[in-house]
Amino acid sequence: MRTLSAKKGEIERKWYLVDAKDVVLGRLAVIVAEHLLGKNKPVYTPNVDTGDFVVVINADKVKLTGKKLDDKVYHWHSGYPGGIKSQTARERLARSPEKVITAAVWGMLPKGRLGRAMIKKLKVYRGEEHPHEAQKPEVLAVSTRSTRT
Repeated sequence: MRTLSAKKGEIERKWYLVDAKDVVLGRLAVIVAEHLLGKNKPVYTPNVDTGDFVVVINADKVKLTGKKLDDKVYHWHSGYPGGIKSQTARERLARSPEKVITAAVWGMLPKGRLGRAMIKKLKVYRGEEHPHEAQKPEVLAVSTRSTRT
């Protein structure tokens, strides 16, 4: 038996559409990261980008459980002395909800050249409209139910 390894030119990419309305952020990020990595395919190879394109709509309607809206803080630095900036999840969802989903998915992808190539296949939009109708994306169902009762 020989182990088959996916080659860059042999990979068939699909487009998936995910509706983030009332879906818990972590649950959404796991499903999206799995499809960006290509782990849902039998030709998955860890060192090759075998993933698909994912379009996420209704990013402004994603749910955060517990007190995460006020307790979760995003930090970044301007590069200048004293240039640390902070923003709560509530503020970031109000201003740019696309960044909340992108940051959650980025945390689940490999860091480096391969991860940067994968995150470019993620398209996140605030509302219902998106410019990818020509690609005929398949609807990807994400459970809105929590595992806790």
